[in-house]
Amino acid sequence: MKVALLVCALCSASLLCAEDGDFLTPNEADQVRQTQEPNARLELYIHFASQRLDLLHQDLAGNQPGRAVFIHHAITDYSSIIDAINAVSDDALLHKKSIDKGLIVVAVAEKNFLDKLQKIEDSQPKDLALYKFVLEDAIDATSDSRNMALESSGARTKDLVAAEQKQEKERESMMGPQEVARRKKAAQAQEEKKKKIPSLYRPGEKHTEEVQ
Repeated sequence: MKVALLVCALCSASLLCAEDGDFLTPNEADQVRQTQEPNARLELYIHFASQRLDLLHQDLAGNQPGRAVFIHHAITDYSSIIDAINAVSDDALLHKKSIDKGLIVVAVAEKNFLDKLQKIEDSQPKDLALYKFVLEDAIDATSDSRNMALESSGARTKDLVAAEQKQEKERESMMGPQEVARRKKAAQAQEEKKKKIPSLYRPGEKHTEEVQ
């Protein structure tokens, strides 16, 4: 039993040793950087979230001094990972990338996460008051994230675009006329650049379909 508690404490401490403000270990951060495909990245984040919940249950099962600190940290990191999942989903949808596969994984996993977190709150641990707020926040964040994962991609993309346009208008309202004009001109130039498709034909040459 003592060995198990020591292993648990060491695992928790390894996460606490991450750089200030980081919710991933250096190794996990490297894995994320190497995983560019959004569906695969969503699955990776789900794996990390599951690990944090496993660690949380280990901390809850032990009676090591100051365990509430480790519990609080595990829950906070878990919530940050859930936020990262939402960020990956939003970015992929705004760039019109298909993430249906990843969202199915997210929805199924987060249902399980919700059940585990709710059971922790319902069990009323003796030191719950020390991490009750972050636990409730994690439950709310997971519920919201799952609802977004279950929402149709089309509807969610529409909401994201509308929100982005609203933010852009709010930013423009704080700018001067010259800055607004400059930004619009730059955006138009970028759109024109995207429309120009490099041609492999020499000047004067036409595609056979055009000739016919």
